[in-house]
Amino acid sequence: MWNDLFSSYLYLPYPEPYYLFLGRQRLEIPTNGDWLFKQFHVPLYTNYWISTKRIFSIKALCMDYKSVKFMPSDKMGDLINHDYKLLLVMSRFGLPLGFGDKTVEQVCREKEVNCPTFLAVANFIHEGNNLLEGNLSQISVRDLMDYLKQAHSYFLDFFLPSIRERLVQAISKSIHSEITYLILKFFDEYVAEVRRHMEYEEMNVFTYVDALLDGTPDSRYTISVFARRHNQIGMKLVELKNIILKYYPEQGNNNLLNAVLIDIFSCEEDLASHCKIEDFLLVPVVRQLEKKKGIL
Repeated sequence: MWNDLFSSYLYLPYPEPYYLFLGRQRLEIPTNGDWLFKQFHVPLYTNYWISTKRIFSIKALCMDYKSVKFMPSDKMGDLINHDYKLLLVMSRFGLPLGFGDKTVEQVCREKEVNCPTFLAVANFIHEGNNLLEGNLSQISVRDLMDYLKQAHSYFLDFFLPSIRERLVQAISKSIHSEITYLILKFFDEYVAEVRRHMEYEEMNVFTYVDALLDGTPDSRYTISVFARRHNQIGMKLVELKNIILKYYPEQGNNNLLNAVLIDIFSCEEDLASHCKIEDFLLVPVVRQLEKKKGIL
């Protein structure tokens, strides 16, 4: 089934071919680098976007950009331009910047990172859902474990201490010492909760999976034990945000505090994605490994 003609003026500033993507179809749009009136037949409910080889999906029109599925042949730079949050995914897989025009597959191969594992995490985070697509057997459990360990280090050793430092700077001159004390108390309690959560995973889950990979698993533990007790760790952060938003007195220019609040929102979102990766990626691939090892 097809829609009526889709017509639009498009600003296509580069004098090189542009492409209209319809699912996996690619149609070339010739241009001299100017405004162009173009008509397209677009399948009903099909998501479409327009890009050059140089820049991904920001030139003209993008419907439901989260529907884009990243592929090994995509340029790594296109992924980051499309979703900057994937910079964190790259970093946690040990993939550096300075990748030029290399594809995802080329960058992963050069750093000996399993490409299907990187793409599974990148697509999972980008799409923001709980569905795992593709073949589980292609995912490297060891690379996924390395990613999760690096994520723990990022939160505990860098991001959370950085937020606290800037939070102290933002509220240290407040005359409302009771609220200042309460804000820092809630934040420190939250960090302690995150640390306990991650230390449990490192001491129990990660140790178990490492032993499973080495062929010496602890028979008293399975990944199902972790899945049953895995809990979210965001409530104290919600309370902290509410205290700042509802009760912190106005003090003229709050640029620094607003910047800290944005970091807190970002941290909450990143930690929620991290927990989902453990629930919907780590648990299924480890269960498959357990079956292969004859544990289940």
